[in-house]
Amino acid sequence: MAAKRTGARSKRSQPISEWLQPTQARSEPPLSRERIVTTAVELLDAQGVDGLTMRRLADRLGSGVMSLYWHVDNKEDVFDLALDSVLEYRGPPQMGESQDWRGEVVHMLEDWRVSMLRHPWSASLLPRRALGPNMLSRLELLSKTLSRAGVADADLNVAIWSLWNYVMGATITRASFDLSDDDRVAAQQRLTRLSERYPTIERSRLLLDNDWDGAFRKGLGFLLDGLSPR
Repeated sequence: MAAKRTGARSKRSQPISEWLQPTQARSEPPLSRERIVTTAVELLDAQGVDGLTMRRLADRLGSGVMSLYWHVDNKEDVFDLALDSVLEYRGPPQMGESQDWRGEVVHMLEDWRVSMLRHPWSASLLPRRALGPNMLSRLELLSKTLSRAGVADADLNVAIWSLWNYVMGATITRASFDLSDDDRVAAQQRLTRLSERYPTIERSRLLLDNDWDGAFRKGLGFLLDGLSPR
């Protein structure tokens, strides 16, 4: 009987010892669409478009793959959300109220270029995923600014596409043109030896010019000169 009473006391004491155990904190915050998008951007920055799979994304989030589908439809949905998140634009406080339309356009497009250079994968996704709210807001603001500057409605689409193509081209070229200083010098020396065949680009020292930001702004100025009201 004594042994049975001892066993009964032992069983009753177990819940007490369990309640006294320290509570373990969650190792990861709860899964949400915002957290999925943030992690997807990090994965895209690290491994590019081909490196993003739902399995890798789930592993980074510390969750199961199926859990992602409570928040996003599929991988294409993740691409759309990640791209639009890096294209958010917060203009100067007086955007749309000043008379300096050129300054506003330059600020808007330089910010666009910098955002894509910070996330090089974005340029490859943008042509077929331009309907996110942040991208549409950029285009709407750009259209309003050009209209306010006097660009006629009949010319507005041409103006928008010209600026779009300029930003995209400049961004892709900058992201892919990765020559070291030694490579530049060697290339320029080769042009010097061939100066009779290529005299103009040799004289301009084209391959030694790495002022990407200055060239972008100056080229944009050329375009805006053509858009200025006559």
